[in-house]
Amino acid sequence: MTNRAGTVAQPSDLVDIDDLVAAYFDRTPDAGNPDQRVAFGTSGHRGSSLKTSFNEDHIAAITQAIVEYRAGQGITGPLFMGKDTHALSGPAQDTALQVLAANGVRTLLDSRGGFTPTPALSHAILTYNASGPKDRADGIVITPSHNPPTDGGFKYNPPHGGPADTDATGWIADRANELIEAGLEGVRRVSLEEAKAAETTGTFDFLDSYVSALPEIIDLDAIKAAGVRIGADPMGSASVAYWQEIGERFGLNLEVVNPTVDPQWAFMTLDWDEKIRMDCSSPSAMASLIGARDKYDIATGNDADSDRHGIVTPDAGLMNPNHYLAVAIDYLYRTRDGWRGDAGVGKTLVSSSIIDRVAQSLGRRLDEVPVGFKWFVPGLLDGSIGFGGEESAGASFLRRDGSVWTTDKDGIILALLAAEMTATTGTTPSQRYRELTEQFGDPVYQRIDAPANREQKAALKKLSAEQVTADTLAGEPITAKLTEAPGNGAAIGGLKVTTENAWFAARPSGTEDVYKIYAESFKGEEHLKQVQQEAKALVDSVIG
Repeated sequence: MTNRAGTVAQPSDLVDIDDLVAAYFDRTPDAGNPDQRVAFGTSGHRGSSLKTSFNEDHIAAITQAIVEYRAGQGITGPLFMGKDTHALSGPAQDTALQVLAANGVRTLLDSRGGFTPTPALSHAILTYNASGPKDRADGIVITPSHNPPTDGGFKYNPPHGGPADTDATGWIADRANELIEAGLEGVRRVSLEEAKAAETTGTFDFLDSYVSALPEIIDLDAIKAAGVRIGADPMGSASVAYWQEIGERFGLNLEVVNPTVDPQWAFMTLDWDEKIRMDCSSPSAMASLIGARDKYDIATGNDADSDRHGIVTPDAGLMNPNHYLAVAIDYLYRTRDGWRGDAGVGKTLVSSSIIDRVAQSLGRRLDEVPVGFKWFVPGLLDGSIGFGGEESAGASFLRRDGSVWTTDKDGIILALLAAEMTATTGTTPSQRYRELTEQFGDPVYQRIDAPANREQKAALKKLSAEQVTADTLAGEPITAKLTEAPGNGAAIGGLKVTTENAWFAARPSGTEDVYKIYAESFKGEEHLKQVQQEAKALVDSVIG
């Protein structure tokens, strides 16, 4: 049987949208079933109506919990609410609006009746709160990110504009589950018609607010002057109208490669596992754009809520996200004179160590934090980090004057930055990466999964460095055994072991009976395999 990864989806791959939406309204979650309870991961509550894990009751309960949470926090400003292009996002927004209106929460929806990228929502919250109002704004973005068309997602962003921390999401999830267990007693709600007509329901022009400010963070004049040929593929995402507007407003040589919005994503090429998944860091999902790479100087992709980026160049095809992060950091800290001289570089601990070497060469502090973009929020807010990025193709950075832009991931500015780099340096980001490897070495990086039951995953999460007795890894002395992130001292929920030329990190999966091993070596593929083998043996020896 041939693997269809990278080939265009067939009718049999497509979800029945009518069935999906009907299940959202018709199915009632069982509060006693762990798979049907509200659970906030790193990016909110996600699930599918067909699995009874993302349904009307979930959204009504979560929204009521958010209302109560923000009241407890003294948040009385407007709540910005946006949705992406997943089929379940529209119904979820309607449900949420009914609850928000019933509770008298001032809610601002997109004035164009369109879709809202996650970074545009974060930008709107921060812009409002920076204006010095008496009240503070927050937001809800309805998206399961790059997940398949069957899925829905619901995420809360407090007044700092970024993903809510675990204290907030834990409280919201617990309260939402209480409300579901009580048959939604305690959930206030009005009809959709009443909610839309309510005095508290208003609109906001997310697109204009975001696009108008882009010259404050990207040198669009340089891109225009150089005539960089840009192919922007929204991949059926919330950024479709944004890319069109960016090209027209700033006179760029920009083509929106595929302006189609289709909740089935029938135009997508299948991901590595033959599922439709809008992962712009996956060569399989990005196969169409990679195939057209010679038409453009820079081609880019975004996931459904546009918080992730994929960068395609004529000379290298789709760039590894780690490689692009390193190049972006190198470029930004050399060109952004308005940033603080002591602004550090933020990276997750499973991102490539070539970033460490780039940061050192720039004379910049490296802030290495656990997985999750929320850890970059404080540094981006106060300018103490200029850039925060993670290996899964998510990043954001400061405006040219050193002030905050977004505190959530922004795939649009990372895509535009690739064009700016090409315009001002005359080389593509992938060409620049080759130059960096000549200077710092050429690492090989891979993530693999290993089986682990619930007890073993719990043991890995609570591991202490003292439990690791090995003193070498793949023939090199171990230089660090980490269970806390060096950048902020926060628990990493696993283990990271480093040597001079290699490292691995092991973390339990939140959704499957596996743990993930991230590993990298500057000594080639064979050495990487040795690191992975010893990493698995080491972890297995301490978790049993």
